[in-house]
Amino acid sequence: MTQPRAWYREPLVWLIITFPLIAVIAGFTTMYLAYTTRDGMVVDDYYQKGKEINQSLARDVAAAQRALHAKLWLDATQTDLTVQLSAAAGNQPLPETLMLRWLHATRAGFDRSQMLTRSPDGRYHVAFPALAPGHWYVQIEAQDWRLQGSLRIPGEVRLELVPPLVAGPPAE
Repeated sequence: MTQPRAWYREPLVWLIITFPLIAVIAGFTTMYLAYTTRDGMVVDDYYQKGKEINQSLARDVAAAQRALHAKLWLDATQTDLTVQLSAAAGNQPLPETLMLRWLHATRAGFDRSQMLTRSPDGRYHVAFPALAPGHWYVQIEAQDWRLQGSLRIPGEVRLELVPPLVAGPPAE
């Protein structure tokens, strides 16, 4: 008479245990990712957001009417950021402060904002923030206008921001 083998020596037992074990591990991994990553929230009031889009487009139109143009560049060590803002009409006063927004292309939790103050040389200087690698949208804005562009971090160190070609203010 042959001795029965121990249960842990049967290949069929391990086959039956493997698939549920993989599902449990995948479930815990998914739960870990859900709790540790910051996803953007879904907006409840879509109508209000739609109206805000028209206001944003009006800010693009204002930048185009003023013929604003900005150049943004990082220094060699990539620690300082310089912005040169100019208007086509030389008599256009430039603001003393600007808001610089770093908007991650896919992860709203990574977004950053910085206030820029104009220095005596006419440029705006600020420390370059630590940004996650990837595609970033850049917005420079004042109270009633904004300029937009995009760049990849790391790699790109210069960006030129010009207003989009717009026909006129959006319809209400």
